[in-house]
Amino acid sequence: MDYLYWAIIIALFIISFIGLIYPIIPSVLFLFAGFILYGVLFSFEPFNWLFWLIQGLFVLLLFGADYIANMIGVKKFGGSKAGIWGSTLGILIGPFVIPVIGILIGPFVGAIIAELIVNKKDFKEAVKIGFGSVVGFISSVFTKGIIQAVMIIYFSVLVL
Repeated sequence: MDYLYWAIIIALFIISFIGLIYPIIPSVLFLFAGFILYGVLFSFEPFNWLFWLIQGLFVLLLFGADYIANMIGVKKFGGSKAGIWGSTLGILIGPFVIPVIGILIGPFVGAIIAELIVNKKDFKEAVKIGFGSVVGFISSVFTKGIIQAVMIIYFSVLVL
């Protein structure tokens, strides 16, 4: 039965990584579901206050990495808050409108539309900002992937 329990916990961790590419999937919730499921099925003994504090700090890093990487990507290429918001909406909507590739096209188009409408930027400059939003998104996926891997490694060190 232990194998089944571990398979479920590992599946939750894998889903958390899928959430990096599909932001509608709440990665953090799946990570914590894996931790809590381990506690329920095996034992909460390895999880002291320090474990929860460190994991909580990593969660703050995850949320910060998402916003900061997107902001830096858009701002570095000349964008504004409107571009950041457009990019964020594009990240959420893109995968549903155009499956798979929409995760990259969404923030690109979202930033362009926002900059064209809100800030009246010319098309060439808006496209440059859209490119920056994609760079920011890819950077955030990479950064969050590392943070999530560290969270799982820390969990594994304590329980194995």
